[in-house]
This record gives sequence, structure tokens and C-alpha cells, in this order.
Amino acid sequence: MSENLNSKNIENDEFNLINDDSDYKDLTSRLNEIKSTIALLEKTIFK
Repeated sequence: MSENLNSKNIENDEFNLINDDSDYKDLTSRLNEIKSTIALLEKTIFK
């Protein structure tokens, strides 16, 4: 029974790592969008 619990814990850890990686990629993408928006606003303001 202990082995079964350990196996499920490992699966959960792997799932969490996949989700963390996906969250990181989403965050990076969003930050790049924000960076682009700020650059565009700076160009508009300082014309």
C-alpha cells in the first residue's frame, strides 16, 4: 500500500511540474506582451 501511495505522489509531483512549466510559459508570454505595449506607449508619448 505504501508503494501505491508513493507512486501517486510521484505522479502528482510530475503533474505539478508540468503545470508549473505551463504557468511559467504563460507568464513569460504575458510579460512580453506587456513589454511591447509599454514600448508602443513610450513611442506614442515621446513623439
